[in-house]
Amino acid sequence: MAGYALPVSENVVSIPLSSLQDKNIDLSRELEAGFGPGGLGIVAISEVPDYASLRHHLLHLGERLAALPEQVRENLEDPDSRYSFGWSHGKENLESGVPDVLKGSFYANPLVDIPTLDEEPLQRYPSFCRPNKWPKKDLPELEQALKALGRLMLDVGLLVAHHCDKYVESKCSTAEGDKLEDLLRNSQYHKGRLLHYFPSLTSSVTERLESTSSWCGWHTDHGSLTGLTCAMYMRNGIEIRCPDKIAGLYVRTLNGEIKKAVFSENQIAYQMGETTEILSKGLLRATPHCVQASAGANAVGVTRNTFALFMQPCWDQPLQIIHEQSDCTEKVINFGDFSEKTISKYYKNVMV
Repeated sequence: MAGYALPVSENVVSIPLSSLQDKNIDLSRELEAGFGPGGLGIVAISEVPDYASLRHHLLHLGERLAALPEQVRENLEDPDSRYSFGWSHGKENLESGVPDVLKGSFYANPLVDIPTLDEEPLQRYPSFCRPNKWPKKDLPELEQALKALGRLMLDVGLLVAHHCDKYVESKCSTAEGDKLEDLLRNSQYHKGRLLHYFPSLTSSVTERLESTSSWCGWHTDHGSLTGLTCAMYMRNGIEIRCPDKIAGLYVRTLNGEIKKAVFSENQIAYQMGETTEILSKGLLRATPHCVQASAGANAVGVTRNTFALFMQPCWDQPLQIIHEQSDCTEKVINFGDFSEKTISKYYKNVMV
């Protein structure tokens, strides 16, 4: 559209893996720039061996998964988990309350297929205690590909968590409680989400400009730390460059600015979650984010595939949250209750 200014883009703070592996190095400046009150809530890790090939393989499988026959995909659904394991499409509500049919998701735990046999958490916290559900017959490669990439991203994320702990300690000498690295290393409840964004139904730029969140609504991740791949755009099964400079991941900073977060296909981005913001007393900040769809003639028939690893503590991890009606009264809940309450916002009409 003539006269429309391109959005403000900002490169995500980048840290090479070699620096992250040196546990004696001081990365406070980088972490504060990325995760502090003035940052995007994201840092990117570069130069990770094997990452590029694992990302490429899994995101191509995301395209194939979405193209499976409808009945096959329906058989991969798990309503008892509130569609938080296996295939999910059109079940989630974001922003307006209307079911989200613009993207499909496949959820799986990359570490263990059966995280618990304990009936109490299975009944109480089904959205992250249920077993995995794989398309072993129709897309057998998916299981190994998702587990391989998910485990690599977790290993790198644990290094990020280690340096986050050092940063919090340097800012708050009285910091108490469990360390982020320990919480995540001891958890068996991490969740991978392979996402496939279906092609836009229109090439209209005007329609796209009405909402920055045209492909994925505004939300804040409720877990501890989210690993993200750079998106892969495809047309007719062939990888292409992003067809639209405006499309992509957007972040709303604490001062209300909306910026496009930019990182490369060879970097793993790590986005701060609400749980870590709570446990760090706000030293590490989670930011709302959304995805804007591509539009225009070049975007017709273009899909978007990406992968997120939600790194999260065990369900019984206690959280102290400031009560909504008081700045001085804290209530203590565990992560399982916090997670289920958050998911309920997006799955209000799902009956299980």
